[in-house]
Amino acid sequence: MKILVTIARIFVGVLFIFSGFIKLNDPVGFGYKLQEYFSPEVLNLEFLSPYALLMAIILVVVEVLLGVALLIGYAKKITLWLLLAMIAFFTFLTFYSAYFNKVTDCGCFGDAIPLVPWESFIKDVILLILIIFLMLFQKHITPLFSKTARSIIVFVAFFASMIFGYYVLMHLPWLDFRAYKVGNNIAEGMKIPEGAPEAIFEYDWKFNIDGEEQIITTTGGYPQVEGKFIGYETRLVQEGYEPPVHDFTIEKNGQDYTTKFLEMENLIVIVAYNIDKTETEGYGNIKRAVERAMKAGYTVIGMTSSGEDVYNAFAKAYELPFDFYFTDETVLKTIIRSNPGIVSLNKGTIIQKLHYNDAEDLELKELPTANPKLDVDLKFTLDSIAVLDQRYRKLMQTNDEAERAEMGKQMGLQPEDYTGNLWERQIAIDTMSLKMVKRIIAKHGYPGKTLVGEPTNTSAWYVIQHNPEEIPTYLPLMQEAGKNGELPFTLVAMMEDRYLMNEGKPQKYGTQGMTYGGSPSFIWPIENPEEVNERRAEAGFNQTIEEYASDLFGEDFNFENISLQEAEQRRIASTK
Repeated sequence: MKILVTIARIFVGVLFIFSGFIKLNDPVGFGYKLQEYFSPEVLNLEFLSPYALLMAIILVVVEVLLGVALLIGYAKKITLWLLLAMIAFFTFLTFYSAYFNKVTDCGCFGDAIPLVPWESFIKDVILLILIIFLMLFQKHITPLFSKTARSIIVFVAFFASMIFGYYVLMHLPWLDFRAYKVGNNIAEGMKIPEGAPEAIFEYDWKFNIDGEEQIITTTGGYPQVEGKFIGYETRLVQEGYEPPVHDFTIEKNGQDYTTKFLEMENLIVIVAYNIDKTETEGYGNIKRAVERAMKAGYTVIGMTSSGEDVYNAFAKAYELPFDFYFTDETVLKTIIRSNPGIVSLNKGTIIQKLHYNDAEDLELKELPTANPKLDVDLKFTLDSIAVLDQRYRKLMQTNDEAERAEMGKQMGLQPEDYTGNLWERQIAIDTMSLKMVKRIIAKHGYPGKTLVGEPTNTSAWYVIQHNPEEIPTYLPLMQEAGKNGELPFTLVAMMEDRYLMNEGKPQKYGTQGMTYGGSPSFIWPIENPEEVNERRAEAGFNQTIEEYASDLFGEDFNFENISLQEAEQRRIASTK
C-alpha cells in the first residue's frame, strides 16, 4: 500500500506543480480564462471579472505550493484537504463546461496542452480519486527532510512563485505556447492543409405535414417534402480542422488590410486590445520605440478592437504618430499578453514581441528607407489634419441617408456626426486646418518626405488643394517640393491644373474635369492636347488622358478637347 501511496503522491504532486507552473508562466492568459468562466453565458459571475487576474495568481501559486507540500510531506492533513477542495472545484467547473458545452478549453495546462472539456473532466476525476485515496491512507505519507527544511522549501517555493509571477506580469510569458510565438508566420498559420477534415453538420428540418409536425434530418440540402416549412436546427456532428491562427483580420472603414500588412516587410505593430483598458503609463515607452522605428524606416500601425472614435481620440490625446486598425479582441489578447504591447513582423513572420516595459529593447535594423531627420511630432500633427480633412468628404460622396449612415458607423461615428449640414462642418474644419498648415509651412517650409515621411508628406498639399484661393500663394512651394522629390509630382501637376482652370486658362496635364448642371461632363481644356499624354507620363501618371477621363466620368465617356470658349458657354448655360 505504501508503494501505491507513494506513486499517487508523486503523480498528484508533480501534476499540480506542472499545471501550476504552466499557468504561472502566463497568469494573464489564465485570468482571461477565468473571465470567460465568469461571463453571463457561463457562470454569470461578472462581478468577479475585475478580480480575475488576482484570483488567477493566487490560484496558481497555491496550486504550485500544494504540489510541493504534498511531495515533501509538509502539513499533510491541511495539504490534502486543500488539494481536495481545489480539485473538487475544478471538477465542477470542467463538468459544467463539458456538459453544457460552455468553455471549449478549460485552461488547465494553459496553451501548452489544450484539453477539450470532457478530457479535462476525466483528468480531474482521476485526480479526485487519487486525492481521496491519499486522504484515506495518509498515514503512509512519510515527510521528507526535517520540519525546518520542509518549511524552508515551502517558503522558498512561495517566494520563487511570486517572483516568477511578477516577472512575467511585468514582461511577457517566459515560455510561449501560442500560435503567435516568435518565429511563427501568421499567414502560414491560417492555412488549412489539403485534405484536412471538414466540419460535418446535420440539419433538422421541421415541417407540418398533413397537420402533424415532422422532422426531416439531412446533412445539407433542403429536403424535398410536401408540407409547410416551420424551421430548422443545426447540429455539429463532427468538428473540422481549425488552423492554429483563425479569426485574424486587420480592418479599417470596412476594408480588409490583412494581406497587405502580412506581406509587408519591417512592420511594427502596437497592440492595444482595448483602448479603455490599456495601461496609459506604458505609452511613454511605446512612443519612444515608435519614433526609433519610424526613423529607422519601419512602418508602424496600431491594432485594437476599440471603435474608430475611441482610438482616434486616444491617439490624439497621447499624440501617437500611427494609425489604428481593427482586429478581434480575443485575437489581440492571444497575440501578446500586454496592453499595450509591441510586435515586430516581417512578411507575416513574428520577429519579436515586447511588453511595454521592455519597449527600449526593440531590435531595429537600419533600412534603406531610414530617415533620421523624421519629425515624429510634426508627422502626428499632419496625420491628424489629414484625418479631419477627409472626415466629412467621405460621407458627402453619397446623398443616400442609409448608405451615409452605414458609412458613418463603419467610421465609428455617432449619428450626430454623419447627419445634418456636413459641408458646413467640413468648411469649419478646412478653415482650422488651413491655419495650422500655414503655421507649419512658415516654420518648416513645405513638410515633405524627408521631414514627415510618406504619405504624411501629402497632408499639407490636400489642405491647400481644398482651399483654392491659397493655391496661387503656395503653388511655387509645391512645385519646388515636387522637383526635389519631397512631394509626388502627380499632386503638383493636379494643383497646377487647378490653378490654371481657376484662372480661366488651359490646363497642362488634364487632371481637372467639370460638370455644369445638366450639361455633359467634360475635361477642362488642355494646352497642346496632342502632347498631353507625354506630359502626363513625365509627371508620373500611369494613365493616358483617355483612360483617366473614362475612370472619371464612366466607361462610355469619350474624351475630346474642347475650347475655353465652349467651356465658358457650358458654364453660362448651367446658370440659366
